Amino acid sequence: MPAGTLVRNGAAPLWAQLLADLRTRLDAHEFDAAFPGELALVAEYGVSRHTVREALRRLRDEGVVVAGRGRAPRLAAPMEIEQQLGAIYSLFSAVEGTGRVQRSVVHTLDVRADGVVAARLGREESTPLVHLERLRLADGEPLAVDRVWLPEDLAAALLDVDFTHTGLYDELARLCGIRVAGGRENIRAVIPTEEERRLLGIGPGVAALAIERLGSSGGVPVEWRHTLVRGDRFTLTAQFSARDGYQMELGPNRP
Repeated sequence: MPAGTLVRNGAAPLWAQLLADLRTRLDAHEFDAAFPGELALVAEYGVSRHTVREALRRLRDEGVVVAGRGRAPRLAAPMEIEQQLGAIYSLFSAVEGTGRVQRSVVHTLDVRADGVVAARLGREESTPLVHLERLRLADGEPLAVDRVWLPEDLAAALLDVDFTHTGLYDELARLCGIRVAGGRENIRAVIPTEEERRLLGIGPGVAALAIERLGSSGGVPVEWRHTLVRGDRFTLTAQFSARDGYQMELGPNRP
């Protein structure tokens, strides 16, 4: 892109114009071989180093490029978590199984009442529930916003757990003697809200998957979970055969 196409004194700041053009060029695969360094971008676009760094910071926050002090920016390796449909899984284990470090930012860990969730768990509406809300990270990159509710009479011991780097199912088994062995999931594509996009570090062009899970132990519901996961980082797969096929239930998207 010729430097003259950047509009000086335009409505959009130069870094925003540069960012938009870099995204266009990334989509066109211009940088698949190598991503240009700061000085190369300064020379090509005729802008200051500060302008280039601001545009690169946004790309870094989006997980598109990796740029550190003293290191040339480069395209980030795509991170994708693949999960088999019909299997009991832990997002913690799925991330760590790829060789990445899973960490969580705990937003909420308390006891509260939620009549709708309690009913889904087959409990009275006033049943106290342990509620855990986390932002799940893979190698420091936002992956999912995870919210889970469990009956307090089963899961009170979880209130003392540091969930920064551990899996809920591991702690549920260790402290409460409960193993989630089955259940039901509803998975649908959604358009994240502005706040959800901010938490997940994604732009308006990235969709998300909403996963609702009713987890059971011994046939008894013990967990209701709602997970919003980045659609560009999470893949669901299914096995099938000509003899057995596979079962799929289609239903309307719920708001």
